[in-house]
Amino acid sequence: MNKILNNYIIFNYLKIVLNTILIFLCLGVILNLFEEIEFFKKFQIGFSLPIFVTLLYLPNLILKLAPFLIFISAMWYFRSININKDLLSLKIFGYSNWKIVLLLASSAAILGILFLLMLSPITSSLIKYYEEIKAEYSRDIDHLVSVNKNGVWIKTSGSPTKIITGKKIIANQLIDLTVYELDDENKIISRIESKRADIANYNWIIDKPIIYKFKGEVKKEFKSKIILETDYNAEKIQSLLKNTDTISFLDLITKYNLLIQKGYGESTLNHKIHSYLTLPFFLFLMVILASIFTLTPAINTQNVKLSFIAIITCVVTYYLNDLSLVLGKTNRVPMVLAIWIPILSLSLFCGIGVLQINEK
Repeated sequence: MNKILNNYIIFNYLKIVLNTILIFLCLGVILNLFEEIEFFKKFQIGFSLPIFVTLLYLPNLILKLAPFLIFISAMWYFRSININKDLLSLKIFGYSNWKIVLLLASSAAILGILFLLMLSPITSSLIKYYEEIKAEYSRDIDHLVSVNKNGVWIKTSGSPTKIITGKKIIANQLIDLTVYELDDENKIISRIESKRADIANYNWIIDKPIIYKFKGEVKKEFKSKIILETDYNAEKIQSLLKNTDTISFLDLITKYNLLIQKGYGESTLNHKIHSYLTLPFFLFLMVILASIFTLTPAINTQNVKLSFIAIITCVVTYYLNDLSLVLGKTNRVPMVLAIWIPILSLSLFCGIGVLQINEK
């Protein structure tokens, strides 16, 4: 009997999770579609491409908002079983509030693991395709960095405009680079070729460049080194082009060394791995947090007030977690500490709050 009731509770909760995801996907389509239409309107390509890239981005939205979605779903479920008297029926069969909460929290944690193993590979592939499409239509802005299988592509601002291509970046060195300088009519006025350049600073040191000048007769010059002023250094380029959202959890684990060889920073990869690992714990705690506000003695008299406080608490928790991640990325707080402190703090809060769950 317990197994049947467990399945019944979990099934009804997962139906609510699915409904919540669908509602937020509809909202996501509307909000992101306006943003994409605004981005693509200058290219006069109609609505098909904005709709397509919006759909590419939506699965990633689910992954990013998973804690909030689970929280809303848990509140919805606890409120519904209170209103429908299902909670009273479950207590007759020996289910305490805490037992129900623990069952749903465990289900949410398992859902988080499934997100990492199954949804993450899908979202990473779609985000990579999404960024490639956006990059193709972004090359007329003042400056841009993009990367693909052919290497690095950089467009700088200022006059003359510079377009820089390179094979790869290794330890603050851009390998096999070519620099094109363009006049106001986008005609090439010079080309610089080199095997490597030191790009640790914004003033790049290009080693043994060959310079071709195309004003009048073509002139070819050889120099030991030159300084090139740019809008980027190695750290800024890598932070822009190395988007870890394009890497799935499984790829992070199984291709860690290969990703480092491709130019990803070790700290960046470790940060992303720990961020992924916190997801099941976050989802588990979100269910408990929802129960604190929906299964308390005050539920019958202060529904609206408690629901409002609950949503505010969830939103604040979500953004404090993001703030903590930023502090970790900027090395103001040790990376592992920045990622796990929000989880530990939320665990402490839930541990205290769960004592208030009504067992009557």
